[in-house]
Amino acid sequence: MKLQHLSEPDPASGALGQSRSRVLEVLQDSGTQLNVSDMAARVGLHTNTVRLHLDALVAAGLADSEAEKRDLRGRPRKLYTANANSANAGRRSYRLLAEILASSMAAQTSKPREAAVKAGQEWGRYLGEGPPPFKRVDADEATRRLVSAMDDIGFSPEAVTKGRRRRVLLHRCPFREVAMDYPEVACSIHLGLMNGLLAEVDAPLEVDRLDPFVAPALCVASLSRSTVGLGRSNRPRRATAESVQAVSDALA
Repeated sequence: MKLQHLSEPDPASGALGQSRSRVLEVLQDSGTQLNVSDMAARVGLHTNTVRLHLDALVAAGLADSEAEKRDLRGRPRKLYTANANSANAGRRSYRLLAEILASSMAAQTSKPREAAVKAGQEWGRYLGEGPPPFKRVDADEATRRLVSAMDDIGFSPEAVTKGRRRRVLLHRCPFREVAMDYPEVACSIHLGLMNGLLAEVDAPLEVDRLDPFVAPALCVASLSRSTVGLGRSNRPRRATAESVQAVSDALA
């Protein structure tokens, strides 16, 4: 699925941890071979700790090691260097990038909600997987596909149907901090994303309402029978007493 490589955990930073990432950064910046003592002095860690980090980097294929060539007696020291693979590792600042883009859209776009919805729709269509030719997707299958896609992104969704009312409860927001600061952008992107995913499978449904943060860890998407195309300017709504009550009724 197209979504997999965009939503999987970043292989660069999380797996290394802060201390090991720092050891790798120093090794990369040095441009030369370093022994354990040299590295310990530069990063301010105990030599045994540094040795563990360096050997782990070698095992991960991010650094190389070799015995020091010298004429002196005794066991030669091990020297370490960062290799070409290490360029793919290190710290990432995607949240900073998201904050920059969201704040820019909010401040410099005349209609940030509409622009964000459209961007979400386009990406939803791109990430969606349409049905085979001549196969129709009913409301239940469309909901299942929507829930699956949102789960892959990290929203921890749950489909809830009560009578003719169909909702998707989003128990986690993978962009929570940005969404809290710029809901008109982030939440509108999520609304458009869901409608784009549904449109790509030619679903008989659309998300006609998104209530962000009706609870600290809950957003609610309300679905209805599709009556218009994606040209409609949907807007996520701020939580109100009525929307919170509606969610309580749905969960009752």
